[in-house]
Amino acid sequence: MKSIKKILVANRGEIAIRVMRTARERGIKTVAVYSEADREALHVRYADEAICIGPAPSNQSYLLGDKIIAVAKELHVDAIHPGYGFLSENAGFSKAVTDEGLIFIGPSAFSIESMGSKIAAKEMAKKHHIPLVPGTEQAIKSVEEAKSIADKIGYPVLIKASAGGGGKGMRVVNRAEEFMEQVQMAQSEAKSAFGDSSVFIEKYVAAPRHIEIQLMADNHGNCVYLFERECSIQRRHQKLVEEAPSACLTPEIRKAMGECAVRIALACKYSGAGTVEFLVDEALNFYFLEMNTRLQVEHPVTEIIAGLDLVAEQIKVAQNEVLSYTQADLAINGHAIELRVCAEDPMNNFLPDIGTLQTYRKPNGTGVRVDDAYEEGMAIPIYYDPMIAKLIVHAPTRAEAIARMIRAIDEYQITGIQTTLSFGKWVMQHEAFQKGDINTGFIGKYFQPELLVHAEPNEAEIAALLGAYLFENKKVSTTGAVTSSSAVTTSAWTKRKAMR
Repeated sequence: MKSIKKILVANRGEIAIRVMRTARERGIKTVAVYSEADREALHVRYADEAICIGPAPSNQSYLLGDKIIAVAKELHVDAIHPGYGFLSENAGFSKAVTDEGLIFIGPSAFSIESMGSKIAAKEMAKKHHIPLVPGTEQAIKSVEEAKSIADKIGYPVLIKASAGGGGKGMRVVNRAEEFMEQVQMAQSEAKSAFGDSSVFIEKYVAAPRHIEIQLMADNHGNCVYLFERECSIQRRHQKLVEEAPSACLTPEIRKAMGECAVRIALACKYSGAGTVEFLVDEALNFYFLEMNTRLQVEHPVTEIIAGLDLVAEQIKVAQNEVLSYTQADLAINGHAIELRVCAEDPMNNFLPDIGTLQTYRKPNGTGVRVDDAYEEGMAIPIYYDPMIAKLIVHAPTRAEAIARMIRAIDEYQITGIQTTLSFGKWVMQHEAFQKGDINTGFIGKYFQPELLVHAEPNEAEIAALLGAYLFENKKVSTTGAVTSSSAVTTSAWTKRKAMR
């Protein structure tokens, strides 16, 4: 396979810039595609070339696979990197890219199809002796059949859409009396979200941890696991805090989970970066959940503890190179935590809070990384995911990483919109999180919006801030400098008010 000299990134935002940075380090030119809403976006400015592919809605721009391929051919691109979301797990797009003689930086259409259906993935897992949560092996054919199965498994049960994720088409049923209504609602939501109403049923594992194994495989039969990520802090089945490694796994369980994940990857002839997700119960029994056939949002925590650039590894695999390391070469280095900084209001059920970034100042210092695609004055588009940035920290121990994350959150200044920064600090300071005693029910069990309301500053703090404010204004007036609203709003007093 030929060397890649130009990559089109079929995505937007921070992941587009993330891929482009690695490409630039490797001497590879990049092409950005963008919607009309992203005309001034940073990924457009960062790329060597950029072309608009349609209006703001993603189904008129970032989901237009044929148009993206046409642009790639027009600009003599060698490969397409799909990022995550959008077309990243679309088997048809993967096949179309390769059919046109281009390189898809990701798994084959066969691998995506094999793992794209949760039912098919479970069948493959069962065949290769991967532990599964008790449940149906096929999509249910009728509501009556489903109820009979649920009664046999025992409540509570979980209804899940076969074709999708992100919590859509998912229902927990606690009692037989509510089963019929819940399964019909799940089927309807699955049909609306994915065009496929197929659902299956499994035993609901109470208080599980969500732990995933990062894989890297080449085209020569080599596959390694790059340890695990703990992703249990979630709202509406979507992750907010991720860390690596998990606080609960023993080396023996980590090895067993990693080897199961590798068996799944080899079974579907996987190549590139992928993730196998597991539920882990209170007794540390683990059960296969699904495989994500793409780079994950939370991949930076794995990069940090494993000492690898996963995008660079993807590019090497796409060029048909052999992995340059074996499982025995890999070791965990310290602890990493990631907070998704989203334009959401934790005080209002995490609803999106779209607006303009009036203040945007990132934290810095040892062990702090920010993957983002925004700067001060930019607006958050309503059309896409509300994530602004990923704040990642690394330290020798988990306790030190938590302390570093708290410091970084305190330094991260964002005004103009509500964000999940205050929520992230609350998580870091919670006793259960600090002890590693977490599961997917953490938010539901512990979080109350009023916990984020900051106490009023004490009188000494007020006096100090007021003194700084008066001193700054006196300095401006005596030096004859031009006074402006910006001079006032950057004072210590107004900064404190803005951040509250």
